[in-house]
Amino acid sequence: MLERYNLFFKISEIMKFSLIDKITDIDSGRHLEAVKNVALAEEYLQDHFPAFPVLPGVFLLQGMIESASWLVREYQNYSNSMVLLKKARNVKYKSFAAPGSTIRYTVEVKSLDDKTSSFKASGVAGEEAVVEARIDLKHFNLADENPEMDRADKEVIDNLKKRWQLLTQ
Repeated sequence: MLERYNLFFKISEIMKFSLIDKITDIDSGRHLEAVKNVALAEEYLQDHFPAFPVLPGVFLLQGMIESASWLVREYQNYSNSMVLLKKARNVKYKSFAAPGSTIRYTVEVKSLDDKTSSFKASGVAGEEAVVEARIDLKHFNLADENPEMDRADKEVIDNLKKRWQLLTQ
């Protein structure tokens, strides 16, 4: 078990993508809006696709997941270090998000308890729908399965609180 979480932390150190730039509105436990500005300078756009760069669909989905995760963390006062995707349903990609686009993500709570949550989520660029989905998340602490991970939980939560300050200023 400990090896699995060590691998998770190594991967998270390598993958530094943050797919929301700012949280613009929050109604605690109910609703959150966030934005992502798509810039041509983002390295993943160099390969996706060079002649027609667009934000990859999985990144659009991740933007909605990150938005929903922040709503959970804020509402639960950071009681869980991990807020992860459990299931994405009815994912519909409706348009492309090209460099210069600003994507406005909206997530609405359908259910939210201590360990799971469900959301209706969407992303819009200007007036054009880009993506929508139903998202289920699971929330937990690493120490739930291994008490030795309590310190890691605290470090993750401290870092998330710092990130929240940047996203909401």
